[in-house]
Amino acid sequence: MALWSQTVAVARRILLELVRMRRSLVFWAVFPTLMLLLFGTIYASGQKTGKSFDHTAPGILVGAALFFSCLGGTVSLLAAERERRTLRRLLLSPLSPAAYFLGIVAAFLAIAAGQTLIVYGLAAAFGGRFHGNWLLGAVIVFLSVCAYVGVGFFFGARFARRTEDVNGPIAGFGVPLLVLGGTFFPVSLLPKSLLALAQLDPVFHMNQALKGVWAEGRTLSEVQQHVAFLLGFAAFALWLGIRSYRAMLVQEKSA
Repeated sequence: MALWSQTVAVARRILLELVRMRRSLVFWAVFPTLMLLLFGTIYASGQKTGKSFDHTAPGILVGAALFFSCLGGTVSLLAAERERRTLRRLLLSPLSPAAYFLGIVAAFLAIAAGQTLIVYGLAAAFGGRFHGNWLLGAVIVFLSVCAYVGVGFFFGARFARRTEDVNGPIAGFGVPLLVLGGTFFPVSLLPKSLLALAQLDPVFHMNQALKGVWAEGRTLSEVQQHVAFLLGFAAFALWLGIRSYRAMLVQEKSA
C-alpha cells in the first residue's frame, strides 16, 4: 500500500506541475491536432476524408503525440529535476525510488490517455472511426507508452543533465525512427533496404500494430508479430530505464 500511495502521489505531483506550467500540455495537445489535420487532409486527396483519417490518426498518435510527450517529456522532466536539485531532496525523503519511477510512468500514461481521446475525437469528427478491438488498441498504446518512457529514462538519466541537453537526444535518436517507422507516410514508399531496416524500429511496429487494429480492424492473431516485438521492446526499455535511473541515483548521492 505504501508503494501504491507513493506512486499515486508522484504521478499527481507531476501532473499538477504540468498543469501549472501549461506550456507543455498545450503543445502536446496542439501539435498532434495540427499534424492530424494536415496529413489527414493531404492523404484525403480525392478519397473519402473518413478513410484518410482512419489511416492517419494512429501514426500521428504514436509518432507526433506519444513520442514527444512520453519520450521527450520524460527526458525534460529528469533534466528539470536535476537542475532544481529535486532528486537530491527526494533521496533524503522516505520516498521509494521504485515509487518515483512508477509515478512517472503513471503520469505519462494519464497524459497518453488524454492525447488518445484528442486524436481519436478529432478523427471521428472528420468521419474516421476505430474499426478494431478497443482493448487491443489500448494494449498497443500502453506498450508504446512504456517503451517511450523507458527510453526517455535512459536518455534523461545518461545524457540530459541540463534542460538544454534535451533536444539533442530527441532529434538525433527519435526523428529518424519516426521517419523510418512510417509515422508520416506509408512504409510502402520505403525502398527494400530501408524496409528491412525498419523491422528493427520499435516505432514501425507501434504504427503497424495500431494502424492494423484502428484502420483495418485486424485481430490479435493478424498483428501478433508487431505486438510481440513491441512487448519485448517495452520490457527491455523499462529494464534499461530502471538501470539508468539507479545509476543516476548513485551519481546524485555522490555529487
